[in-house]
Amino acid sequence: MKIGIVGAGGVGGYFGARLAAAGEEVWFIARGAHLAAMRDNGLQVTSANGDVLIKPCRATDKPAEVGAADMVMLAVKLWSTEQALADAKPMVGPNTALVSFQNGVVAVDQIAQAYGRDRTLGGVANIGAAIEKPGVIRHTGTMAGLTFGELDGQITPRVEALAAACTKAGIQHKASDNIQKAIWEKYVFLVAASAMTALTRLPLGPIRDDPDTRALTAQIMSEVAAVGRAKGVALDADLTEKLLTRMDGLPREMVASMLGDLERGNRLELPWLSGGVVKMGREAGVATPANAFVYTALKHYVDGRPADART
Repeated sequence: MKIGIVGAGGVGGYFGARLAAAGEEVWFIARGAHLAAMRDNGLQVTSANGDVLIKPCRATDKPAEVGAADMVMLAVKLWSTEQALADAKPMVGPNTALVSFQNGVVAVDQIAQAYGRDRTLGGVANIGAAIEKPGVIRHTGTMAGLTFGELDGQITPRVEALAAACTKAGIQHKASDNIQKAIWEKYVFLVAASAMTALTRLPLGPIRDDPDTRALTAQIMSEVAAVGRAKGVALDADLTEKLLTRMDGLPREMVASMLGDLERGNRLELPWLSGGVVKMGREAGVATPANAFVYTALKHYVDGRPADART
């Protein structure tokens, strides 16, 4: 497959490198020092699942150089979605599909509005990875999987082609017949993990072990699930319990990427995570007090570390 990846950070860099190492024609859309390092030294992934070095690396800041792709993957932070959709345009040919492996639950609708539902796939990436330095992606733990599917639940040739590419690359994956449910299941977990690791400045281990922080985590999850059900997503009644059990099995040192952004003084995806839950809850008539607390506590950091914050 010819695959264009808009965003060569933790998600796009890790999975793109695996696909490229397996022989797929992968193009990375990147900028700045990260792009320069990829061009000069290749793209390196360090991982307990096995290190990868892609050199030479197909990386550019000019998507028109790529031409029409079979698949375009969006893997940018949520505030960059509009720019990513614009970057994708030169790579969209007559038979191109687009899939988002971003956080949140709104990217699918944004792709569909820009390019049509017939070109749109839904996607979920489960991984802890980030840019360690320009040209280098560090993967934390061993969890690294993709879920993707058509919006109508059909398993189409393009879904099968992506699944085959993942199999060849050794990427854990699932072709889903209910991708909206999968997206919301991740959203429930991610909102809680992002909120709690950012609030406490701690990894998941102590958060899940302490009864008070565990209870707050469960409340955040339950509110997100209630909003999803109000929007018509058939989430399991025991989803919160299942996700807490899943959290118990993750590495103690794992953190959500929002904590890393907070610590580095970067923008936060908070308005699309806890903030998005509050907004959707108001629209659906669902109370979300725990998520409102999280948003209020962290909102001053949404655009990066405020000037009067202590360093």
